[in-house]
Order: sequence, then structure tokens, then C-alpha cells
Amino acid sequence: MQRRTRGWRMSEIGRRATLLAVLFGATVGVAAPMWAQSSALRKRLDTRLDAPPFNRHLWGVAVVDEKGKLVYGRNADRMFIPASNTKLVVAAVASALFSPDFTVKTSIYASGPVVNGVVRGDLVLYGRGDPTFGRRCFATDTLLAGVCDRDPADRMLALVDTLVARGVTNIEGDLVGDGSYFDGALVHPGWEAYDLNWWYAAPVSGLGFNDNAIDITYAPGGRDGEPATLGFTPDFGDVTLENRTRTVPAGAEETIDFFREPGTMHVWAEGTVQFGGRTRTESLALPDPNLYAARALRGALAARGISVTGGTRSTTDSTLYQGARRGPALANVSGRPMRDWIFPILNTSQNWYAEMVLKQLGRIFGGGGSWDEGVKVERRFLIDSVRIDSTQFALSDGSGLSASNLVSPLAFTQLLRFIRQHPHWATFAAGLPQAGNTGSLRNRFRGTPLEGKVRAKTGSISRVNTLSGFVELDGGKGLVFSVQANHHTQPTRAILAQIDSVVVDMARGR
Repeated sequence: MQRRTRGWRMSEIGRRATLLAVLFGATVGVAAPMWAQSSALRKRLDTRLDAPPFNRHLWGVAVVDEKGKLVYGRNADRMFIPASNTKLVVAAVASALFSPDFTVKTSIYASGPVVNGVVRGDLVLYGRGDPTFGRRCFATDTLLAGVCDRDPADRMLALVDTLVARGVTNIEGDLVGDGSYFDGALVHPGWEAYDLNWWYAAPVSGLGFNDNAIDITYAPGGRDGEPATLGFTPDFGDVTLENRTRTVPAGAEETIDFFREPGTMHVWAEGTVQFGGRTRTESLALPDPNLYAARALRGALAARGISVTGGTRSTTDSTLYQGARRGPALANVSGRPMRDWIFPILNTSQNWYAEMVLKQLGRIFGGGGSWDEGVKVERRFLIDSVRIDSTQFALSDGSGLSASNLVSPLAFTQLLRFIRQHPHWATFAAGLPQAGNTGSLRNRFRGTPLEGKVRAKTGSISRVNTLSGFVELDGGKGLVFSVQANHHTQPTRAILAQIDSVVVDMARGR
């Protein structure tokens, strides 16, 4: 019966996607078999891309006008590694399938009765994939009321305040972080081992706190030869930070780096820091997000005077506290709506949010909260609703951190044209970076005719840089484009300048 239900849900997505395609004009993105390209534009862009040293690299470019005609293509229907342009897929699919007001609850359950203010059992923190227990702003204008969360502990305290109101004073059992709403695979198999130390490859579970990372600050010591000054937040007493650094004279080489012993909370810093430098911050991922969230809750309980007799632990076993979840929760707190999940994915390219949303897609519209199920939902949507040729994309994760993602430039232009005409466009558009504005395009296209006129998503991993989005033209017209550079050996600054010059040139006209 469960298999039949899951099959119905996936076929239902297909039917809904087909209906969306009819209602919202998805087929306008389908390319004609023969592309009528502008000869002048083709000559200019070919000359630019064939000039040394860029002629040694693999370029994929698609430029589509407001009518959906491909006006320039270079390997347009060939698949490329898109890096963080992959986020356009998860953001567009989630924007279309979820209501902008979609929220999830994080709950506290007890495995035993509450007697005279004492929980006679374990206290279970159960997450449903809310990524917003953190410190960030969810709009370009950070001065707008309510768009910024300043303290990642705020929602933990809100949960605890509900317990206080119910008269809870003591927990006799353990405090458990239960992340079983998603599957137990916390780290994607396609991510490189070194990346797993860092915030941008944080583990993905049903529970999350502070982007599942600690923020380490470092500054030079008081004089030459002294260790650097180190600190980190939040500190729940479970992370050890070893200092193997030293301060070197100003102008000397700075080599500081941070490491975490796999599977542990033991972190160390080694290398050199220049004397006189400013305080800086790095963020390191922690191995067990469910334990991390439970420790954050323990801190909130202590702050409100509720004691815990037992220890703190975690689980991804969905059967362990199934009985407790059948009863009413002791406390609930709702996170921010889906529209706020999309903003960090596109604007600041937050990998962890993208992966949390991908697993959420799998949980709500597929067969479970896993990478595989999330990708299946994306695939069906791209084929059935956007009408993208299935041979022009192959997806693996939500963020693009994995080098096994492949998407053609033409597929990106079809997706972007589709979401531009969708009723939930505002959810997607609010997060899309704009040249010269807050986000990953803040310092791009300055001093060019396109300053403030490009809205696009950046992408960057080793030997890959990409940019896909929209260009505003005079007279209310515009272009949709995707530029992908793969297998390049150029410094980041040089390849970004080349990509920007291609975009500026395409906007000059035909």
C-alpha cells in the first residue's frame, strides 16, 4: 500500500506538471531544431571566446531573446558541470511546487508522562527539515522589519518557553535530537573529503542549527611569534579548539588553515597569521547536526532553569520515538516560510539550504527525504512541466558542490523562461542576485552598460565558472542566457571578467 501511495504521488506530480505547462506556457522554452542565430553576434562572441588563452577551455553558451528564439549558441545543447548554477533547479522547482507561505514545525515530544513538572522519560527534539534556525537576513534590504534573524537560539528559546508555560521543571531522561524526518545519509557521496570540514558542505538532516557549523574567529597575537588569537561561537562545551598557529611579521606569507578530526568535535588551527591584521571568521561544519541541535536545546533549557538529568544524544532512526510522536507535542515552533528558504540559495549561494530544500522536495512530493528522491522530483518536473529534453541534464545534489551534476546552457534558459512566467515568480526573483546589489553579483558589471541590469546566478568549483540569468534591455526587452566555462586553467578573476565581457557583448545587439 505504501508503494502504491508513493507511485500515485509521483504520477500526480507528473499530471500537475503537465497542467502547469499548459496553463503557464512552459513550452515556450522549447528550442526549434534549427537555430536562427544572429551572424553579427555570433562573429563577435566567437571571436572573443576563440581568443587565447580562452580558446583552450570548454565553453557552453545559450542566449535566448524575449520570444524564445536562440540568438546565439555555442555547445548550447551539450551538458556542462554547472557548479552553483545547479541551485537554479532546486530553487525553481521548489518555488513552483511549494506555496510561498509553506512552513514546517519543529517539535518537542516526551517518551514518558509529565508528572508534577517532571518529564518521566526522554525529551525529544524532532525536526522536519527547517533550515532557518540560524543567523542571517532573508531580503536584500536588511533594514526591513523582520527580515533578519540575529540569534540562532531564538526558536530554541521559544520552544523552551512553551515548556516553562506548561510547568516543566526537570527532564529525568536524556535529551535527544531526532533528525529522522530525512534519511540517515548526512553527507552526499559526491562531495570531496576536504570540503566536509567546511560550512559549505555541512551535513544535511531533519534537524539543523546555525547552518550546522561553528563560526571561528581568528586574529594575530600581540607580537611576533605568539599564537594567533582564536575563538568560536556557539560554544556548548563539546568542541575542542587546538591552537597550533603563530604570528608572523606584516607582509609575510599567511598560511592559516583549519581542520577537524573526522567524525569528532576536535578542531585545530595551524599555520601563520600576519601581525596587525584584522579579525576574520571561518565556519566549520560539525559531524552530527542532530546532536548539535540537541546541545543547543540543552543550553536553552539551562537558560530557563529546566534541568536535564540524563545525557545528550542523537538519532536518525525513524522508529525509535515513533510512539512519542503519535501523541501531542509538548511544544511546537514554526520556521520561516519557503520564500525565505529560496533567498539564501540564490542570493548568497548557501549550499546547505539548497540541500535541505532538495530533501524536502523528496519528502513532500516523492518517496522520502533523501537526495535520490529529491532529484527524482526535480527530474520529473523538468521533463513534464518545463519540457526540457531529458538528455540535457543529469542531477546529483541540490547545491552543485558535486562535480557529477550536468546541465546544458539551453536547459538553463528554458528553466529560467519557465519560472519567469510562473505565478510564483516573485518567490524566485526575490533571491536572484542583481549586478551591483547585495549578493554574489555585488561587484560584477560595475562601470559597464549592464550595471544593475543583470540578474543571474553565479557558480564556481574547481576549474568551473558559470553565470545564468536575465539581462534587461531598453524598451522593456530582455535576454535569457547561460554561460558555462568548464575545464579552464585561468585565475578566477580572469575567467569571471571573460564571462562578464561575453554577457556585455551579447547585450549590444545583433
